Amino acid sequence: MRAKELRELTVEELEHELREATQSIFNLRVQTASGQQLDNVKRFRELRRDIARMKTVLGEKKRIQPEG
Repeated sequence: MRAKELRELTVEELEHELREATQSIFNLRVQTASGQQLDNVKRFRELRRDIARMKTVLGEKKRIQPEG
């Protein structure tokens, strides 16, 4: 996902996307550890970068609109 697309999401949607991406990278790691060959090795890099973007945008949104 692009940062522009992420900035359009709400905090709750961002947190949901972050959980899904974290779960996906975990599943890929388990797949690799169990000896299965990955279809798309590039997916690791994409997921790591997406997670970093999500955390950055989430931090920006939380600084602008603090909870409580």
